[in-house]
Amino acid sequence: MRSILLIFLGIFMAVSAVQLSPAERAKNLVAKMTIDEKLILVGGLGLGQDYAGVTSAIPRLNVPSLHLQDGPQGVADGLTQVTFWPSTLAVVSTWDLHLMQKYAAAIGWEQKKKGVNIHLGPMVNIARVPTGGRNFESFGEDPYLSSSMVVPYVLGVQSNGIIATVKHFVDNNQEKNRTITSANVPQRAQWEIYYPAFKAAVDAGVGSVMCSYNKINETWACENEKTLSDLKGRMGFKGFVMSDWFATHTTVKAANAGLDQQMPNNDYFGQNLKNAVQSGQVPMSRLDDMAIRILTPCFSVGIMDSIPSGNKNANARNATHDVLAKTLATTSIVLVKNALNLLPLTNSTYRKIAIIGDDAIKPQAGGSGSGGVVPPFVSTPLSAIQARAKKSQVKFAGSSDVSFATQLAASSDVAIIFVGAKSSEGIDQKSLSLGDANNNLIKEVAKVQKKVIVVTHTPNAVLMPWIDQVASVLVSTYPGQECGSAAASILFGDANPSGKLPVTFPVSDSQVPASEPKNYPGIGNEADYTEGIFVGYRWYDAKNQVPLFPFGHGLSYTTFHYSNAKFVDGRIQVDVKNNGTRSGQEVAQLYFGFPASAGEPPKVLRGFKKVSLKPSETQTVTFSFKQEDFHIWRVDKNNWEDVKGTFTAFIGSSSRDIRATLTFEKELSPLIEEIKPIILGEGLKNAKPRGSVGNRTRGSTTQR
Repeated sequence: MRSILLIFLGIFMAVSAVQLSPAERAKNLVAKMTIDEKLILVGGLGLGQDYAGVTSAIPRLNVPSLHLQDGPQGVADGLTQVTFWPSTLAVVSTWDLHLMQKYAAAIGWEQKKKGVNIHLGPMVNIARVPTGGRNFESFGEDPYLSSSMVVPYVLGVQSNGIIATVKHFVDNNQEKNRTITSANVPQRAQWEIYYPAFKAAVDAGVGSVMCSYNKINETWACENEKTLSDLKGRMGFKGFVMSDWFATHTTVKAANAGLDQQMPNNDYFGQNLKNAVQSGQVPMSRLDDMAIRILTPCFSVGIMDSIPSGNKNANARNATHDVLAKTLATTSIVLVKNALNLLPLTNSTYRKIAIIGDDAIKPQAGGSGSGGVVPPFVSTPLSAIQARAKKSQVKFAGSSDVSFATQLAASSDVAIIFVGAKSSEGIDQKSLSLGDANNNLIKEVAKVQKKVIVVTHTPNAVLMPWIDQVASVLVSTYPGQECGSAAASILFGDANPSGKLPVTFPVSDSQVPASEPKNYPGIGNEADYTEGIFVGYRWYDAKNQVPLFPFGHGLSYTTFHYSNAKFVDGRIQVDVKNNGTRSGQEVAQLYFGFPASAGEPPKVLRGFKKVSLKPSETQTVTFSFKQEDFHIWRVDKNNWEDVKGTFTAFIGSSSRDIRATLTFEKELSPLIEEIKPIILGEGLKNAKPRGSVGNRTRGSTTQR
């Protein structure tokens, strides 16, 4: 009888524990810890461990060792038998929330298979500097797109029962001198440009935030009380802040400012922190808070309630992931030019195909640094095209022999040139140029062959001084192991390109927002963000600059027509029709033009929807809004302001390809439904937003 009672008591206690919130369970556990056990949680064991970061287990309390591992685009740090995924920026180029979640879930699954319980990603620093060495890991130049795409990433990773780590908080927007430079960021830009993706990750339940190497307005990020208070206060972050590797500079200041865990060692958060707590320089309540914050997400995702599994030597690859990797790589390719409808190629028309460039046999399929992944294999463009175009004569010429390349191109029906650029953590690119040799190769081939296709394997934007001399260009942003097979699928029309650019492509290196030395890389280790909120396409619009290719741009093998833009119940709707003969996908994009008094750029992204359409099919795309879509940051109030007045909604296929416009008035009200159309258009006359007193109707709608 006694044993039965004990069993029931154990079950009752277990059920009761589960019913407590993760924060309550963490608090109860920390109450049982000695100071030395708390210190185990807040510092790493140093380099030379099985993983990038490791903490010791606490067997007495059944707290497992924490295993931290890079990176944002796959299991990194030299581990093998993993998928070599496309870069994060490539997946962002799909503008597909569902694919992003599948991508992140697969990465998280492989991390767990390898024994990892804390994934060091996603990396959401805004691509402020187009040559940034880690832009390929980022979510692009726009805070709305980044915020939208980071949510499924966090949910996907953490669905595996491991913690995601959003990084690098904050303003780590350049690699050059990143460990010594102060990013001097205006408050409005901080809240409108650089904070939003972190806030979105917090709202999605991310367990950890990694603070960055740089200083922020003269104070190191990992001991910056202002930014860490913004994170844990205004943003409501309940998880823990870990340092980037060796980014901790002090003990007392860092701990009191809000740093919860030092990585990869405990030089500051070991005995030094113990001394500081015992001397009263750091309150015991603060150490308790650090431990609670670390354990809370461990309970939330299930680390504390599951038996540790997986090991670094496990084979984390599988056929399903290989298929997904190809889907992602293919869907991420952006067709930026297609003169004369050269693409897609057909075997019957192009019997002689010239493949030119070293990147066709040794493609630059990924970036380097902590996020670099060891490939199990890489499908090369040459082998993939040879396999796909079996009825054609496919010949190859390398990059170095320009004479042979031009001869081959002249004797062929079409020439496909593959070029790439390297990028790595710790080093920014010197230029967006592909280099004189590659540019010269393309120009010389284009002199003898009109039907030239260029495929770029690049980490971000790229300069194209030869753009007017070639027929078609495909942008493939570090596509990973399925590099060649993905390119072949698009080239021969097995898949219809649907990618859109997540960054603006400038005409030259100087045609960028942060173009002066004081802005980038900074003078005297001071980088001044004087461009403020005018980053990426926002700057190009405000300055009336015409880029090489605009943000959101991407063509298809079919065409799409936009019509019937209108307001329905406080939402915006537009019909998108596939006017072509092939099935395809379109990303309808919504931009807001704020009232002039708001001081915003001419257009800011406020919505996007990806739709799949068969030939002649029409779908109605609906855009809904949140209150914050109408907010701007007021420095004088140190708070958000809900803007009222006349707004313009720009609906189109890119930031510069606007197909319809609507004008509406937003009243100062907590109800989003209080937006009132004031311009009549097709189907708008009878629209009456919920909560409105009446329907103001004057003017006209434009759409095409």
